[in-house]
Amino acid sequence: MTRRELTIDDIESLAVGAWVLGTGGGGNPYLPLLNMRALYKEGHRVDLVDAADLADDDWVGMAGGMGAPLVGQERLTDSRALSRAVALMEAHVGQPFAALMSVEIGGGNGVRPLMAGALLKRPVVDSDPMGRAYPEAQMSSMAIGEVEPGSLAAVDVRGLESIVHKVPTWKWAERIARKICIEYGSTATICKPRTGAQVKKWGIHGTTTKAIAIGTAVREAQRRHEDPVAAILAAEPGKLLYKGKVIDVARRTTDGYLRGVIRFDGLDDFRGSALTIDFQNEWIVAWRDGEPLAMSPDLICVLDSVSGEAVGSETIRYGQRVTVIALRSPAIFLTPKGLEHVGPRAFGYDLDFRSVFA
Repeated sequence: MTRRELTIDDIESLAVGAWVLGTGGGGNPYLPLLNMRALYKEGHRVDLVDAADLADDDWVGMAGGMGAPLVGQERLTDSRALSRAVALMEAHVGQPFAALMSVEIGGGNGVRPLMAGALLKRPVVDSDPMGRAYPEAQMSSMAIGEVEPGSLAAVDVRGLESIVHKVPTWKWAERIARKICIEYGSTATICKPRTGAQVKKWGIHGTTTKAIAIGTAVREAQRRHEDPVAAILAAEPGKLLYKGKVIDVARRTTDGYLRGVIRFDGLDDFRGSALTIDFQNEWIVAWRDGEPLAMSPDLICVLDSVSGEAVGSETIRYGQRVTVIALRSPAIFLTPKGLEHVGPRAFGYDLDFRSVFA
């Protein structure tokens, strides 16, 4: 298995890029980044490996967090809690994991498996099942590929530990896991097992490398006092959608999700035009002057207009000046079956998907 040791500079860039790919969700990567800085200062390191290097019968642990991002800002997760979830699932399946992997590359979950990987000395696979962040378990490439949902380990910082051994469908996987998460306080650390064969066939590959490249572009633009939003669009095919100022934030934590609506007033070339974005952890549908502008599975990314860094659904605030861009979705979500899982109707909107890139 070919390994590449990640430098702390790689991880700094990963945190920035994963936050962009989080499309508002996945949790703020700043706290996982602080954990990684501390682990590297203590001498720990983590390696990145390609999915192609996995053996079919290798076990891979998808490690991360779930819950409402707003709660995750108050109840902090550390590398030991993540490692407990990994160890609990290893004990359940009776096999050690050859590697760990993100449950989603977006937001803090793009960094979290590195925390457990550094402490447990396991490599992290350069893949994930979403290519971004999504709020529900069935919104993944594994679910679209009809891979069995499998088991779930959930832990929290108070010592609570739960195992879901088997569920019949991915929607049941989401329902049961979400109930556990709510009882934990709407945030939990989780681990799910996958085989090397499943990861190779159904994973979305190269996503950690992609996040690092996006983050590097932003950080280089900041260092050179250049436009960081333009740097993102140069590094990753995308489209400018809007520039404006936040004029209203309405959000609430319900059923283990952060839901709400953000309203913007246009600036520069968009002056006089209003934008509204609906979210369920992640930005789901953007409406310009009452008409749908962008929607899942296109990635709607809200960025600070000055720094170019992403703004999350739990951190966005009144008066913030932002630039909204769209990035392309992984191809699997654009298929008819993919749209059943992550298109606007999957979130309850009576809209046919129309890509901004069409």
